[in-house]
Amino acid sequence: MNAEAPGRIVLLTASHRVAPGLLSWPAWQTLHAADRVLCGEPGQPQLPYLREAGITVEPAVPDAEELVASCAGGRTVVVLTGGEGNQPLTDGLARLAGSGRVQMPDLELLPGSYDLPGARLLDLVQVMDRIRIECPWTSQKTHKGLAEYAIEEAYELVEAIEDGTREELREELGDVLLQVVFHARIAEEDEQEPFSVDDVAATLVEKLIHRHPHVFGDETAETPEDVHAHWLRTKAIEKQRESVTDGVPLGQPALALAAKLAGRARTAALDVPLPEGDGIGYRLLALAVRAQEDGTDPEAALRAAGRAYRDAIRAAEGNG
Repeated sequence: MNAEAPGRIVLLTASHRVAPGLLSWPAWQTLHAADRVLCGEPGQPQLPYLREAGITVEPAVPDAEELVASCAGGRTVVVLTGGEGNQPLTDGLARLAGSGRVQMPDLELLPGSYDLPGARLLDLVQVMDRIRIECPWTSQKTHKGLAEYAIEEAYELVEAIEDGTREELREELGDVLLQVVFHARIAEEDEQEPFSVDDVAATLVEKLIHRHPHVFGDETAETPEDVHAHWLRTKAIEKQRESVTDGVPLGQPALALAAKLAGRARTAALDVPLPEGDGIGYRLLALAVRAQEDGTDPEAALRAAGRAYRDAIRAAEGNG
């Protein structure tokens, strides 16, 4: 080796969100050819697989100056880190390079594995699992005890969609997702019929594929109405429903309920006269049905009007 050659430092990142041992071919080539392989993370999931492949991994990472010195003579040193890298080390190397005091080796960042779309959901499941075990409040919650929060978070999501920022929308989507993961974690503890978040996802995937034969099968759907009609037919067959009203939750807000029932009747081509009555409820029902026929969500329309009324009240308070 040339004693004057500065050598090479390779920062090899490996995501913990993929199966251990699944490294890219360039990563394996670099590891086998390296003069030294260092890793300062004792729990790094790749370590057993590297050792099984005959690669000696030193369980420490020196500071930037020592690391640069170890590359003298043209040696290649690989530093294995998690997907987020080793910020203190990279900061130290940057400061050393800027000082001009030493001849720096070649620096290379080599991703050994990449996160797949949705990989951060694995982190969410792990965090939820730990909180369920260690948090006094979370560990005592049941499905029934959480029900009110699911409704509350759904309403907050709707509000973010209608009147919020992109940041608020992202946050509220996360809060709704938390409810799903939380309930799935609780369900794992059921003694008679346990299921996990993977079972929830598997059921949903199966349902989506089955109800989209125009995407995953041989059927065709040229309009959104075609898709919706097929969806309803499939649900009726799957759930063996006797009425188009089966499955419509009666506990939802009244305007939304009226619009949903009107939509089901219209989709089924049923000519159903509205029930007659003199009370305000019947007049609201007629308004909700007419809104649904016109393509307007009466619940959203009333919320918008309510916000305008709220603003008017605040303006009146300010003028008082």
